Amino acid sequence: MSSEWKGGTERVSSSTVPSTSAPRARRRRPVGEVVLGVDTHRDVHVAAVLSVSGAVLATDEFPATAAGYRDLLKCARKWGTVRRAGVEGTGSYGASLSRYLLAQGVDVFDVNRMDRADRRRRGKSDPLDAQNAARSVLSGRACARAKTGDGPVQIASMYRLTKASAVKARTQAINQLKAVLVTADPVLREELALLGNAQLFRTCAQFTDTHGREEAGAEPVVQATRITLGLLAHRIGQLSEEIRDVEARLARLVKCHAPQLLDVVGIGPDTAVALLITVGDNPERLDSEASFAALCGVSPVERSSGRRQFRRLNRGGDRQANAAFHRIVFTRLRVDPRTQDYYERRIKEGKTRREIVRCLNREVFHLVKQLRPAPRS
Repeated sequence: MSSEWKGGTERVSSSTVPSTSAPRARRRRPVGEVVLGVDTHRDVHVAAVLSVSGAVLATDEFPATAAGYRDLLKCARKWGTVRRAGVEGTGSYGASLSRYLLAQGVDVFDVNRMDRADRRRRGKSDPLDAQNAARSVLSGRACARAKTGDGPVQIASMYRLTKASAVKARTQAINQLKAVLVTADPVLREELALLGNAQLFRTCAQFTDTHGREEAGAEPVVQATRITLGLLAHRIGQLSEEIRDVEARLARLVKCHAPQLLDVVGIGPDTAVALLITVGDNPERLDSEASFAALCGVSPVERSSGRRQFRRLNRGGDRQANAAFHRIVFTRLRVDPRTQDYYERRIKEGKTRREIVRCLNREVFHLVKQLRPAPRS
């Protein structure tokens, strides 16, 4: 990292200044408000400072460390007041930087990567990406505020990631156990054929107890099969215990920080966590109902052309939250009399099932839009 930023227009004019002139740092004067753009990577972040008129004032790279974050913001503030920043990858490589900038009072906006047409025209480089991030903020294209990621919702997000990986590993282990059982010795297969999953796993878990002890007349392949089934059954048990532990932690988080969500018919701990993660630890970043609906993929999108006037649901947004809305709707259709009456009434009006589900998605949004977790003090 260089100690001084590489100025935009400043660097060009400095070539004509004699070496006896005043130090370059003294010629820098704040230009009022400036906008920061950052292209994030694993080890280094490339930053660019632009004036509100779009002029590139400086670009440079900084290490992705706590000291690098401090230097980045300190150097950016030499050019003016930094109130807004566009950061690529606020949920991955830029997460730590976003948290730091938010803590320093800078509004951080999540920026999508440069579109392909712009890349073909201007080329692709880290400084260009950083400048594009700042221009997205200036133009208003980047309007999604970054999550703070420093509260209970971030904890829930990590727990849900752990649960998802454990569920996937357990499913794989179960499939492997049953695949081994299909090719097992007929006597062993018939012994286990009528057992349910829970009893099957308990029975197979006891097979490892015979490890190292040869049974009378047993062939080596049969013994290896029993040991394999036992090891897989133990793995399934350990993963099941891990899943139960994470589910209990998630349930405690929801009850502690957003118990009102669980009072809504059709919302359980899993769907509540999905909605909370979409909202984030700073719900104030969603400044309207429309923004939250679009974020969850339940907002209407115009698809009109000529005389044909119609809308469809947004296919973007957070698909996990969209799936949570879908589960809530169908749960309410099964158990909620009010939702069932609404469905029957709309059927009589000539609406299709798909159209009614879309309407119910919007209804569920209105039920939960007031149930965001309270802002942190």
